[in-house]
Amino acid sequence: MNKKFDSQVAKADSLGIKKTPFVFFIDFLKNDFAIFTEEDLSKNPDVLVQIGTYKNFQPPKISAEKDFLFLPLPESFEDYQKRFQKISTAIESGKIDLINFTCKTRVESNLSLKEIFYRSKAKYKVFFRNEWVCFSPETFIEIKQGNIYTYPMKGTIDANLPDAKNTLLNDPKEKEEHQKSVDLLIHDLKKVAQNIQVSDFRRVDYLQTNRKNLYTTSSEIVGKILPEWEGKIGSILNRLLPAGSILGNPKEESLKIILESEDYSRGFYSGICGYFDGENLDSGVLIRFVENENGKLFFKSGGGITAKSNPRKEYEEVIHKIYVPIY
Repeated sequence: MNKKFDSQVAKADSLGIKKTPFVFFIDFLKNDFAIFTEEDLSKNPDVLVQIGTYKNFQPPKISAEKDFLFLPLPESFEDYQKRFQKISTAIESGKIDLINFTCKTRVESNLSLKEIFYRSKAKYKVFFRNEWVCFSPETFIEIKQGNIYTYPMKGTIDANLPDAKNTLLNDPKEKEEHQKSVDLLIHDLKKVAQNIQVSDFRRVDYLQTNRKNLYTTSSEIVGKILPEWEGKIGSILNRLLPAGSILGNPKEESLKIILESEDYSRGFYSGICGYFDGENLDSGVLIRFVENENGKLFFKSGGGITAKSNPRKEYEEVIHKIYVPIY
């Protein structure tokens, strides 16, 4: 039991019921729950956010003369495959049928974290105390007019490949991974909502990055928040986390295997960020994430693993996701 975390859950509930706007960040393991009112952020230049239409900064003029160096230095396929095998063994045993397996990759850049933040383009952008920066395209949940929405994003391909869009949509592994993620998030939403529906299934989105352009697939799931959960922002988040899209199915067993198989701490990576405007909530999953460790930069990325996964393709997907979406 984490009393500090529980007190922040209660604080978020209180702000939600009072309809007081606030920004928040929650780490992967639900150890840290940071809450900032808009007044707090106005006095804190070390925490910069853009969540949907809300932002607390004015972007500086970007110099076109400075080259954008962002070079990944990935581990060898052999090292990745050793950890992948632990995941594959767990799937073969029947303990899990989907797990999101992630890695930490050293990157070289001529930009500071704040410069990367300013140059990146994403629905969810965070610069956090020069410790990490995130530029995520993935929504966790939205709450609007009593409805709760989530948008699982699973499936990625190099957009420059021949017939890339159809290849992505027809890949058996990608279809299975996406369907399992949708099923998992439907199950999660039932904890706080009713009348759950998949209103848009496997739409294709286009992402422009500094390295290569990508297609991704996502779905929309919507439900009506149960009366006993209305206004309780903190409690809803606590009930739904960790996010199913970056964990696996079933959740508890997947978490156990992740902690055994990944050789680093995720920290805030694959946690969530969000903004409550007094009426509606918009929150994102903290993916596409760069962390500063003693002056060295590391990019955290991963992907969903199923029984149909090929370790070489999964390794390549981890590397494909090491990018900055740029203007």
